[in-house]
Amino acid sequence: MRLRLIPDDTQIDFFKRWKLWFGISMVLIVLAAVSFGVRGLNYGIDFRGGTTIRTESSTDLDIASYREALNALNLGDITISEVFDPTFDADQHVAMIRIQAQDDQEAVSAELIQSVEDALSAIVPDIEFVSVESVGPKVSGELIWTAVQAVTLAIGAVLIYVWLRFEWQFAVGAVIALIHDVILTIGVFSELQIKFDLAIIAALLTIVGYSLNDTVVVFDRVRENLRKYKNRPLKEVLNISINETLSRTMMTSLTTLLALFALIALGGDVIRGFVFAMIWGIVVGTYSSIFIAAAILLYIGVKRDWTKPDNNTGNQYANIDA
Repeated sequence: MRLRLIPDDTQIDFFKRWKLWFGISMVLIVLAAVSFGVRGLNYGIDFRGGTTIRTESSTDLDIASYREALNALNLGDITISEVFDPTFDADQHVAMIRIQAQDDQEAVSAELIQSVEDALSAIVPDIEFVSVESVGPKVSGELIWTAVQAVTLAIGAVLIYVWLRFEWQFAVGAVIALIHDVILTIGVFSELQIKFDLAIIAALLTIVGYSLNDTVVVFDRVRENLRKYKNRPLKEVLNISINETLSRTMMTSLTTLLALFALIALGGDVIRGFVFAMIWGIVVGTYSSIFIAAAILLYIGVKRDWTKPDNNTGNQYANIDA
């Protein structure tokens, strides 16, 4: 006997109140924009500038004791992470310590670096400071611009892909859904003031790919059903298509969330921001694939005279039991 999270014959009317859901999304986008404009983002060292210190010791690394020793120095944002490498010796323990720039300075001063070394040497006598690297405000500004370009180019590539794969109406719906996901993710980071660094940019790009995957599965079934039900209204065809792929959508989202919840509980502070962004992105990505991308398609309409051959591409997994 198999566990079914979603019955095979669901007949949910996803578009009964589609204008309400669309309106809620518009309000959330406005709130996200206002929060970003008023509060801004809590940029990490990657975007704010700072100094990275690499340490080595033969003593087991205790991040909590490192952090306790450095918190007494009042250096602001400090990130401590252990570095793992298969080439390291058994007694070679390497840590990366990132300290934000102080008062818009180019980098952490030599005096502060020395105080950091003294504080850590007091708790780990055999510690060695292998390297000290600084990221100035100019480089940080370039990283911000590069991150914006990366996200923009990813969304642009999605627009071209979906346009060529389906039709321009599908491309518009998919891209609006992706922009919706990115804006809401940035908005929640702004409102909660969670540290925003390069790992979050990686999460945003992953969210774009995940949300697109969900949307393409739904759109593939929509295109197939538009050929199958030529005389039915578009709203009815969209509802049939979403219900037919709902089992696959929910199973994929829930299994991914199970892994992410384990990571956010056990993964530690280093990846917590990334994992939170992924959890939020999967939730809004699943929502937008149904209530935003499909709603846009319903609003602008789509042609019904499908003349291209139906290869059933992308539909072979749509009916997997959840």
